[in-house]
Amino acid sequence: MAEADGRRSKGKAGSIVVYGLLALLIVGLAGFSAGNFGGTITQIGRVGDRPIRTDDYARALNEELQAFQAQIGQPLPFAQAQALGLDRQVRERLILTAALDNEAARLGLSVGDARVAQEITAMPAFQGVTGGFDRETYRFTLDRNDLTEAAFEARVRDDVARALLQGAVASGFEAPQTMVDRLLAWIAEERAFTLVALTEADLPEPLPEPDAAALRAHYDENPDAFTAPEMRRITYAAVLPADVAPDMAVDEAALRALYDERIAEFVIPERRLVERLVFATEAEAQAARARLDAGESFDALVAERGLKLADTDLGDVTQADLGAAGAAVFALAEPGVAGPLPSDLGPALFRMNGVLAAQETTFDQAREALSEEARLDAARRDILDRIEALDDLLAGGASLEDLATEAGLTLGTLDYVPGVDHPMAGYTAFREAAEAVAEGDFPELIELDDGGLVALRLDEIVPPALRPYDSVADQVAEGARAAALTRALTARAEEAAAAIAAGAQPGAWGTAQVVSAMTRDGFLDGAPAAVIETAFALDPGQAQVVAEGGFVGVLRLDAVIPADPASDQGQALAGALRAEIARALAQDAGQAFAAAKMAEAGIRLDDAAIAAVNAQFR
Repeated sequence: MAEADGRRSKGKAGSIVVYGLLALLIVGLAGFSAGNFGGTITQIGRVGDRPIRTDDYARALNEELQAFQAQIGQPLPFAQAQALGLDRQVRERLILTAALDNEAARLGLSVGDARVAQEITAMPAFQGVTGGFDRETYRFTLDRNDLTEAAFEARVRDDVARALLQGAVASGFEAPQTMVDRLLAWIAEERAFTLVALTEADLPEPLPEPDAAALRAHYDENPDAFTAPEMRRITYAAVLPADVAPDMAVDEAALRALYDERIAEFVIPERRLVERLVFATEAEAQAARARLDAGESFDALVAERGLKLADTDLGDVTQADLGAAGAAVFALAEPGVAGPLPSDLGPALFRMNGVLAAQETTFDQAREALSEEARLDAARRDILDRIEALDDLLAGGASLEDLATEAGLTLGTLDYVPGVDHPMAGYTAFREAAEAVAEGDFPELIELDDGGLVALRLDEIVPPALRPYDSVADQVAEGARAAALTRALTARAEEAAAAIAAGAQPGAWGTAQVVSAMTRDGFLDGAPAAVIETAFALDPGQAQVVAEGGFVGVLRLDAVIPADPASDQGQALAGALRAEIARALAQDAGQAFAAAKMAEAGIRLDDAAIAAVNAQFR
């Protein structure tokens, strides 16, 4: 497209946010020092005249690893991070940054000390207890991250200059109107159609049950459906709180103390469901009360104030929760309005909507539940005390069978596959260990989330295998009948589609559902996505069979409803499209500019220096 179609001149770029660019410099690196790489390795490469420092690479790589580990919720070995390309992505970002810094320096683009000071003093990381910039916090944070004030301020200056350069390159783009119109017409177009979903009841005659030959043929033709997946045969030794708890003694005095400590759970005072409407003055509150007495509703008073009932809802409250108004509100024996009464926000009307009776669970009634909790808690402590002894047994070469005979753990086996129905597979830590363990691995204790312990061993990996016919006969019969039903419904649907396209009424073939308008991203309850896709592939009057995942139906397209650019919805969508297209154009321009500047300046990387940094993460 011509430049005039895609760009427009703009004034000075808006405010530049550099906090995100600086995050890797001031957070996420506590205890990590870049000084481990030796004084002779100071950079991993250069882009033009701009170096890529080893400490910058180390910080950025450490931050990337921490973020990814937080996302997946488990540690990530560095070898796996490299296989995923995380280190490469970090280097690419640093190369891009260096290329832009190099170009900004070539152009003489920089900012003054005042702007640098403004950026630094506004950073939350350097704020003290009063909420303002604190020089001691500033010095401490930089020192903790092996940065001098001069070095950090130079980087801030570079970041601001780079942001100015990026803003200049990426600003001023607007979406071509032709593109907006075409996308709007495609996205906002709607289709009206009639859908007949066929079921077994719509067949002209009952579906016969498959005979023995049909069953065997279905088994032979669909081996994947009857093949057991690869299984990991696991032996485990476990001790769980629920197994140990019955043997734990319970102290009566401790139970009584626990009951008293948690008395609020067992003795719940009477409560009321209350709404409160607050007024500025007593006179206004009295006037509102008079209107209520004259027959006006509480809801009307709330709406008149521009509020919703949710804004007045206090939930279920005790008399003490309401303060000075409590006695009057709790004096209401049935739903009604009390007040005006004082509140912490001013005079108010209180509407009581329901009474929640007081509840009391006596110590004798709570004894069984408290005893169970106490035994489980004692069991967890008992198991915790066993960890060292169990670790010593394993370190001394004890097998899982030895743990069962010598330490009383429960020995068990299971053929593990994801989703297997087994009590041990209910523990996340067990599943993760079962999926990660390899043959020959030394068993280690694993702590479970309920306080239990388990150690496991991979005995063998059982490859996928076709299950014998007799063991899956019921599954075969079910699958064969479902396949036969789908074939019969599809044949019936093809007849219906031909007749409907020729002018027959859809309702003559089954229950017809009329959809007056549906967009491409619409959803029809009980129907697969293929229904919407089919609706947007047909011309008005055409009918087509839709069969997917057990669903069989016939769809007739009734009308194409073009987008209405003049409607409120059309204008809102056009505005969103315009902004998104402009953003994409700006992003493409920025990437093209950066790529050109990288090629122009030249990239030189030091593989030995990169390897030295990476080695610190292994």
